Amino acid sequence: MTRAPGYAVARIALVAGALAGMLDLTAALLQAFFRGRPALRVLQSIASGWLGKAAYSAGPASAALGVVSHFAIATVWAALYAWTARRSPQLVRHAWQWGAAYGLIVYAVMYEVVLPLSAIHHRIARSPQDTMVGLAIHVVCVGWPIALVARAHTPRRDIEPE
Repeated sequence: MTRAPGYAVARIALVAGALAGMLDLTAALLQAFFRGRPALRVLQSIASGWLGKAAYSAGPASAALGVVSHFAIATVWAALYAWTARRSPQLVRHAWQWGAAYGLIVYAVMYEVVLPLSAIHHRIARSPQDTMVGLAIHVVCVGWPIALVARAHTPRRDIEPE
């Protein structure tokens, strides 16, 4: 029985979104830990994209919203990559390179487009060091996992050069 192409995209999106979401969130929580910030605040800061400053006074409910939002966003990014990779096999063939580029694109879009349009309403001021760490995290924890999961779940016949 052959499955529809949409099934493959959905499978990649769910697996890659869960992996990238977990890795990225772990990196954020580790950064917070080393800076002496509570994990609850990290999760609330994600929810602040929806709730603005009210997220910080909503307790565990806003933290839960932050977790759900974070994994939903990661899954959407993974679905976009998987969908595009079905039409451009080089994204799968050269997963390391394109995954790194994709991580940088995700970072740029999130920080330059999504956050300013969210309930936060502004760009987050980041030091050059924080920017470099953020870029590295997005390559290693977002771009590469998404691209490598897409490669692992794509049949070889679909990525071989013609």
